[in-house]
Amino acid sequence: MVQDGQAEIPGRLDSLARSGNLQQGRLASWLTQVGNAASEDAGAPVLLLGEYLDILADAALSGRRPRDQELAAVRRLGARAAEQGVDANQAVGLYLSAAWRLWQGIPSILVSPREREKVRSAAEAVLRVIADAVEALVEGHQAARRYMIRHEESARREFVDDLLRGDTDVSRLVQRAEPFGLDLGRDHVVLLASPVDGRPRIEEAAVVMERAIVDRFGDRDVLVATKDSFLVLLLPGHASDVAGAGQTFDAADFAHDRLVRHSEGGRWRVAAGRPYPGAYGIARSYEEAREAFGLDVRLHLNQDILRSRDLLAYRVLGRDQEALVDLVQDLLLPLLGAHGGAEPLLDTMHGYFGAGTNVSETARRLHVSVRTVTYRLARISELTGHNPADPRQHLAFHMAVVGARLLDWPNTPLGTR
Repeated sequence: MVQDGQAEIPGRLDSLARSGNLQQGRLASWLTQVGNAASEDAGAPVLLLGEYLDILADAALSGRRPRDQELAAVRRLGARAAEQGVDANQAVGLYLSAAWRLWQGIPSILVSPREREKVRSAAEAVLRVIADAVEALVEGHQAARRYMIRHEESARREFVDDLLRGDTDVSRLVQRAEPFGLDLGRDHVVLLASPVDGRPRIEEAAVVMERAIVDRFGDRDVLVATKDSFLVLLLPGHASDVAGAGQTFDAADFAHDRLVRHSEGGRWRVAAGRPYPGAYGIARSYEEAREAFGLDVRLHLNQDILRSRDLLAYRVLGRDQEALVDLVQDLLLPLLGAHGGAEPLLDTMHGYFGAGTNVSETARRLHVSVRTVTYRLARISELTGHNPADPRQHLAFHMAVVGARLLDWPNTPLGTR
């Protein structure tokens, strides 16, 4: 809304007044009138002009372009306009109207009819200032608008839910993504993070991660949110590409490092989907990250960083449940006859294959003696009639152990899932 009783435009008016044989007071009054009229034209507060008219008038006199600090001030005014609910078109209209009205009066102040070249030079200088100032104004407005939208939690959560679900009208989703700085036509990758010990707060971590991600990637094509006890990070699809100077950059490593530092050593688990293009690609990457968390639990991987591309073999195994049931039944069912049940022997084989069939490393990982590991492997061979230490039988045993984890056997009877 336009404000009455506007403040006098401050600044460098004395030399301009002398060049046009005007009193400084009259010139200041004229610039104030120009600002008020432009405010009426655009329906925007005149205070959003700041020293813009002063800069324009100075450009007409000296031909200089705005200084960096002057353009920075205009960006701040653009941000203020967004915070006050002033539309970007209104803000631009205010600046253009002010320039047009100022230019109408400059020739009569600055020059005589014979000084047309001076008028043309002044016009060029003024137009350059207009271009620079309007660009800075819009940049400030858009940056502030993106910031505000990012922090409107209700709209943000609804948008994130629809984006990750992947069953929303794409054209509408693309429109809603624009204020968040997302171009859904590009590749994106989704990361999920969760504190292992429950100590760090997800909300606080989200603030820290948003700052770190914007510093690293800028505020375009990134999004940080929370969903279902997960911290959700949406990053450009090139986030795992070469970062320059011969170094590679991995988004999962980056996120995990920042989260651990934020929580002062607290343990976090991060899962990364693969990058895909389009709105549906984001939903697919999100599902892969969620599935990676599920596989970590079912397979007892206990890894802090999970990458979907590294878990493809497990996903393939899980898709043929009938074959998995047959494999577990043929190889592992006899373990139920062991004293203490099948679980200790399954844990031993899981650790054994995870340690590259190294008995000493298996013992270290399981916190038991080498003798215990050796005894259990011998007991497995005795019960099943197959030797897990035989290289020719490694693959079958390993797949059977993975299958048992995927089927939650022996906790869940075979064939009931």
